[in-house]
Amino acid sequence: MEQIRIHGRGGQGVVTAAELIAMAAFYDGREAQAFPNFGVERTGAPIQAFARLDDKPIMIREQIYKPTALIIQDASLLDTVDVFYGSDKDTLVIINAAENKWPELKDRFSHLYFTPATEIALEIFGKNIVNTVILGAFAKHSGLVSLESLKKAIAEKFHNKGQAIIDKNILAVTKDYENAKN
Repeated sequence: MEQIRIHGRGGQGVVTAAELIAMAAFYDGREAQAFPNFGVERTGAPIQAFARLDDKPIMIREQIYKPTALIIQDASLLDTVDVFYGSDKDTLVIINAAENKWPELKDRFSHLYFTPATEIALEIFGKNIVNTVILGAFAKHSGLVSLESLKKAIAEKFHNKGQAIIDKNILAVTKDYENAKN
């Protein structure tokens, strides 16, 4: 079972990112679940959401304490929250940062990737909404969901927001996918 934990701040679409991962996995023929962990947080407060993927039914219903993948939507959390709890050297880690400003992480994780999701979001949306953007790097580096299924999930999730929003989100996730280097 793959267990994905997403860290970000309230208002950044952390919960939506988890839902999109689960939807994409479903389109890829896998079992999936997504759920948030937050209380009365306000915009900007640290929050997390979770997704689980498997080839068989998922019976567990608890938070993710030992993630196989971490997505960090806001790199400022690295200095304020223990986003790495429960992780190990084999945990896939994707951080929204144009470069590695934390050299100690290179020795800690075998699968550590940085993506300029904020830059892509500002270019395409004109604001720092990285939840769909960073999923491109997640798809590329993890192989757990396909880019095509992410595009389908985006179209379904945002169908009531209009085609222009759908197109921008698909462009953003595709750009990050293509930008991701192994």
